[in-house]
Formats: sequence, C-alpha cells, structure tokens
Amino acid sequence: MAQSAPTAAQTKEVAGARSAADASQLGALAKAQLSGALRLVSVEAQADVERYADAQLLAAGKICILSLEAVQKHYGDRWTSRRDVVFAFAQQVLKRSMGGRGIHLRISDSDVFIIHPGLGRLAGQAACLRYLREIFAQFQVDPGEAPNGVLQVTEIRKGRVLTKPGEISGPAAPEEANRLGAYEEADLTSQLVNRAAPFVSSDGRLLRVSASLEPIYEVKSFARIGFRMIRRIIVVSSGEALTPREVAALPSADLIRADLATISRGIDRLKAEGGAERQLSLIVPVSFSSLASQRGRAELVAPVRDVANMVKLGVICEILDIEGVPQNALHEVTSLVRPLSLLVVGRLTNPTPGAFGRLSGAGFQALSFECPPIVGDAEFVGWATSTVGAARKVAKSVLVYGARTTKRAGALASLGATHVSLDAA
Repeated sequence: MAQSAPTAAQTKEVAGARSAADASQLGALAKAQLSGALRLVSVEAQADVERYADAQLLAAGKICILSLEAVQKHYGDRWTSRRDVVFAFAQQVLKRSMGGRGIHLRISDSDVFIIHPGLGRLAGQAACLRYLREIFAQFQVDPGEAPNGVLQVTEIRKGRVLTKPGEISGPAAPEEANRLGAYEEADLTSQLVNRAAPFVSSDGRLLRVSASLEPIYEVKSFARIGFRMIRRIIVVSSGEALTPREVAALPSADLIRADLATISRGIDRLKAEGGAERQLSLIVPVSFSSLASQRGRAELVAPVRDVANMVKLGVICEILDIEGVPQNALHEVTSLVRPLSLLVVGRLTNPTPGAFGRLSGAGFQALSFECPPIVGDAEFVGWATSTVGAARKVAKSVLVYGARTTKRAGALASLGATHVSLDAA
C-alpha cells in the first residue's frame, strides 16, 4: 500500500520555521508556522494529502510528519544541491521499512507525510523515529535531534497541515522508542499490528472489514459442522460495502490486509458467539492473490493456524476471486494450501457450468457458491439441478450458501450438494 508522491519542486512557501525576528509581523497562522506546528504543503502534493484528511485516522494519531529540517540546516547553503539526494535516501528507507503497510508522501522541501494505519499512535511515532535516525545517521546529523523531527498531524487544511510535537521525545525517547518499536518491520504478524484496524487503500479510501459467522450444515444428517466467515469490505466515508467485483479489483496489498482483518474479526466473533463449545471446523475465506504471493502466504500462515487451534478438526480454506485464473496457477496454490487446510474450497461468484468446467484439474476438493434470489420453488430446482450437477463433475463436495428454507436444503441434498447454509447473504 505504500505510495510516493512525485518529487515536488521547491515552492515559494516552504514548510518549517521562519526567523524569530519576523514574529511580530506574522498573523496567527504564520506564528504557528514559526513554532513549527503549521507545515505548508507544496502545490503538487496538496491533492494527495487532502484525500487522507480522515477524522478517524487523525483522532487515532496515525498520521505523522517526518521533518528533515535538521538535515536542511546541516547543509545550509548546499541544501539545494543535496536535497534530492536526501529525499531519495529517505524514500529508500521508508519503502524498505514500511513495505505495503503504510503511506509516505513527500509534501514539501523538508517534510514527509506518513500514515501507519496498522499501528497505534505511540508505536507509529516510534517507527518514524527509527526511520529518521537512520536518515540522520546517513547524512551525519546528530541522531539525538531526531525526536524533534517526529510530529503528530492533528488537522489537514488546504495547503497546510497542523501538527503537534510527537510523544516519543525528550530524554526518555530512546528507551520509549525501543520499548514500543521492538518489532520487525517485515513481520505483519507482530502483536503491535492491529489487523482488524481500518486501513487506507492504495487509491486513498479508508476501508474497514467486518466479518460475521453463519452456521454450515452437512445435508445428510443436517448436523452443523461449524461456521463460515462472511467478509464485507466497507468504505468508511460512505458506509457502503464493496461489491465482489470491486473487491476482486483491489491491489494485492489491500487484499492481504483485508484477509488478515477478516480472520482477526472472525476469531473475535468465534470467541463471542461460540461460547465454551468448540466447533468442529471453520470456513476461512482468503483471496487467491494473497495465497499466490510468497509474502501473502507467509503473513497468513500464523493467523490460519491460530484459527485451526480453536476448532476440533481444523480450518476449511475457501479461496476467493478465482474466476479467470489459469488452471496451473490455481493448482499451484491449492497444493501449497492443502497442508494447512482440512479442505480446500474454490468459491465462485458466478457459478455457471462453463466456470465450473474451467476449474477441472485445479486441485479443489470442494466448490462453493451462493443461491440466487429466486422466488419460485420450481425455478429454484431448475437452477439447482444444472448448477449443482456441473459442480459435482469437478469436485466431490459442493457447498451451497443461502438456501433460505429446509425444503430447499433438502432439494439441494437430493441433487448432490453436500453442505448448505440457510441464511441469505
């Protein structure tokens, strides 16, 4: 999810302090700039900054400014010739350290705008302090000045960012930073990362993930085998859930965050709703793109195992967004996932006979799909006959969600479905 704004040209107004001798001539906003609280944003970066003016991120202290003014002061008159070298190294540090877990934007001649959606206020500031110390060390600036370069953003205005000093400052800064920041940046399974927290997508929207649990029944005995997790990805500003097509179009980094948040939410739901009873299994939805990447698999292994330890028989991994994926790519992923999963399920959004046929040989042990909103029973039986029949040609087990009534569940069972849920999605 990390982004970098195009390198902004130096503007007439540069973020940072002005001479104290001019203080009496300045208005309130300029005095705030003099104190360092008000940071000016270059024209080129304004649109990028303003789209992150989210009240929740600001209130949670997840947005910071990384000020390079100490480096600017160190070079003095040579700053103009050294500026691009300094920012290039800073971008390298941030890209390596933050990966896809945050956003960094150069916004002025001295400032970088930082968002850590997955870290708390203090942990995010501690991370910024580590970045700044590495940058200062590279350019022979006293690392002891770094705490003063970490600022918490409190308000975003047009062309301006209002800040306050970070809390990781003062004599105890090194100890505090070490205490809060003693985690590996490359490890998303760190306890400091709140997987269920809202996150900023690569296109700038603040997204949150909700997960609910729905009972799943084995149709022969109509016995409950556990629950399935139902994921919804919601745009915070509008409250609207993304459609399956919109979810599938998200970049892989966003889908990994969504998958991790879904599992985290699902675990919370299981603890809350399951009580002392230990379920037989739990169906966990995971995006194909997450499993297809080495990074995604590495990040998902630990939470999937956490879920497996909470149920009796193990997790059932349901792979989403598989339409249009080549058969050999699917087979590679199902082979890698099988050791972690009691059953590997392929989930189809549009369950047509042709779509099922393309999954033959992909390695799925089961296929799943939703019932359409069909009113008449005769029409439902016609749909179920062709759809379940086509699915059974590809996989031994067929899971059909949203049957709505036990009568329709019975019809699905007679046609070859092995598991059903009753609730409509």
